[in-house]
Amino acid sequence: MLDPRLLKERSGELREVLGLRGKHIDWDNVLKLDQERRALQTKVETLRSRRRKGSEEIAKLKREKQPAESLVEEMKGVGDSITALEDTLRESEEQFNAIALGIPNLPHASVPVGKDSSENLEIRRWGNPPAMTFPPQPHWEVGERLGILDFERAARMTGARFAVYTGAGAHMERALINFMLDLHTGEHGYREVLPPFLVNRASMTATGQLPKFEDDLFRLKDEDYFLIPTAEVPLTNLHRQETLSRQALPLRYTAYTPCFRREAGSYGKDTRGLIRQHQFNKVELVTFSVPEDSYDELERLTSHAEEVLKRLNLHYRVVSLCTSDLGFSAAKTYDIEVWLPSQGQFREISSCSNFEAFQARRAEIRCKGQDSKSEFLHTLNGSGLAVGRTFVAILENYQQADGSVVIPEALRPYMNGLERISE
Repeated sequence: MLDPRLLKERSGELREVLGLRGKHIDWDNVLKLDQERRALQTKVETLRSRRRKGSEEIAKLKREKQPAESLVEEMKGVGDSITALEDTLRESEEQFNAIALGIPNLPHASVPVGKDSSENLEIRRWGNPPAMTFPPQPHWEVGERLGILDFERAARMTGARFAVYTGAGAHMERALINFMLDLHTGEHGYREVLPPFLVNRASMTATGQLPKFEDDLFRLKDEDYFLIPTAEVPLTNLHRQETLSRQALPLRYTAYTPCFRREAGSYGKDTRGLIRQHQFNKVELVTFSVPEDSYDELERLTSHAEEVLKRLNLHYRVVSLCTSDLGFSAAKTYDIEVWLPSQGQFREISSCSNFEAFQARRAEIRCKGQDSKSEFLHTLNGSGLAVGRTFVAILENYQQADGSVVIPEALRPYMNGLERISE
């Protein structure tokens, strides 16, 4: 959530900076509601002050045994006016917040300006595509032929966009999770967390999933709980409504969770395979930082996600998302994209973002130093990595002419020494 002072004092600049990202915002109504809200707050505070003074005067009159009935009656009227104004103020604040919560974050000055994903800026590449003497097969064909992926049975038991992993496939998915967690906790200094996979509405609102993306979420019928779309939500909400010591920052957390997304806007996209599923596994990285260090933290977090691909020897690139491709809550995002031979292109496997104070303001997470000054800290997160997409990348990049798949060396200790998956 943006600082309300920006909406009042720099609304024209906000419109220009947000550009197409803010085209749906009724800016005139935002300013109108903000003015109404502030005027009502002033009236309420004025009446509260009058009631306090009146109460003191009544007490004084009673001590002096002077008549106070008329003043008591007047203060009763003041109290009724306060109650009515507070109800109006509450309605005004709800209307204002409903719009303000839908305004996206401001892009950082270093974010490239662009109209769509074609104008994202490539930052670097690592490794090389595998040399293949045969036409590479898509991962779903490789997995089904080896008997480690079953989409047909998943569709029968649940529906489209689900998968069953079996045998060495289930083992490799688990191996990837453990490999990633061990790397991030053992070498990168993250604290492991196993959070709930259901969260409440306040938690979803704090990280920016609500109200904008409610159609993409799975919600329980009889409880206002949501299945998490990413561990970013519970990890960020670990410190909701808390004030942390600046000396304790940065705090770095990692978690494995299943993730659940309706993919409401993706019909017709990646309908086959594991790229776009309703349920998938992910290892997440979340950092709480003092504001002045958060962009150094973004570089560090991104390098930690990259290290997973380096250890698995998978060709990838890093791109900086342009203004129009930037996520709702992010001030800056690096996408890490892994090479998929069957498609002849890079596909996203991690997004690493700095949200600055956007989430912290919504979640009321502050930091305070020795000078007792309190301020909103900065939050960051990134996939380290999306496990299913890493599984995809291994099947496609390590497939062999005989139909088998070689296990990356770094993963073999987690696979009981298995070197190859064969029919």
